Amino acid sequence: MANDSIIRALKTKSNSLNLSSRKITLLPEVFERLTWIVVLKLNNNNLSSLPSELVCLQKLTELNLGNNVLEEIPSVLKHLCCLKKLYLYGNNISHLSSEVLEGLPNLVLLNLNHNRIKVIPAEIKKLCNLKSISVTDNYLQQIPAELGLIKSLTEINFTNNKLTQIPQQLYNLLQLRKLYLARNHLTELPEGALGWKNLKILDVAGNRLSVFPVGFQFLTLEELFFEGNSLVQFTLMESIQEKEVLSLKELSARLILQESTNRFSVVSRALPMYPELQDMLSQWGQCVLCSQPFLTTWLECVQFINTKKHMGMKSSQSIPVRVLLCSYNCFNRDDHQYYGLVRL
Repeated sequence: MANDSIIRALKTKSNSLNLSSRKITLLPEVFERLTWIVVLKLNNNNLSSLPSELVCLQKLTELNLGNNVLEEIPSVLKHLCCLKKLYLYGNNISHLSSEVLEGLPNLVLLNLNHNRIKVIPAEIKKLCNLKSISVTDNYLQQIPAELGLIKSLTEINFTNNKLTQIPQQLYNLLQLRKLYLARNHLTELPEGALGWKNLKILDVAGNRLSVFPVGFQFLTLEELFFEGNSLVQFTLMESIQEKEVLSLKELSARLILQESTNRFSVVSRALPMYPELQDMLSQWGQCVLCSQPFLTTWLECVQFINTKKHMGMKSSQSIPVRVLLCSYNCFNRDDHQYYGLVRL
């Protein structure tokens, strides 16, 4: 049956060839003559490798190798530079070849679901046109920071892996619209959530989150899934201290941070001559109430946000969002109520 389809493709010069579910174990050498093929479907077979003859398919833009018995990404794929969509789901792949990834600069979709992958190499950044990556149901333990360099990404799906954290660099993906991180081991999301200004769907269900990061309520999400986490409960906390005594370091840091905003000030002009001081001050925060800068987080609190009222979502749910305050004075302001997680 497979040979009949190949012969038909040779006669008609069809740009699409579907050989799925044919129990194929080896591809014939005649493939080198199918130079006009654009779409090739080889899913649901018993392929463990691909022949070198596939290098002749230089017009190929879509290749489906799902549900075979591949243990690695076939090396011949590094020569198919026009490839835009690559499906490798349902194989036994445990290793991603850096060399192959570097040869696929035009790839826009990569599906690696249901494999045995533990590590995504840093060379993933070579996929500079990638829009969608899906690596669900694998054994991923970490996400490379280099993924944040692929500015074209709009969808990431790492559902059901073993991730304990995600790199802050993912906030650099300004075009990201869908992020699926359900059923991992995440204990927190890094600070910097405002970088996801175009994110519409976030799925973090089935993790170990206790609170959402600072500024999370300002995202323009349409859907948020967070069931099955250990989110902090709604418990009113009151300050046991009316005034605080700031250290000399903190007082100096706050003064320098305030002065540094004035480019004509002596402090602002002198600061570049002290790189170590600049580096230390780069970790500054801003009080959510009075907007004053500070170096050391004096109070780390939780505010409960209503997803419908504060975020404009259709569903109405209460979520805890981390907020930073500069003093007990701000914590005790009558016009705001903050709850939980008070730290000195």
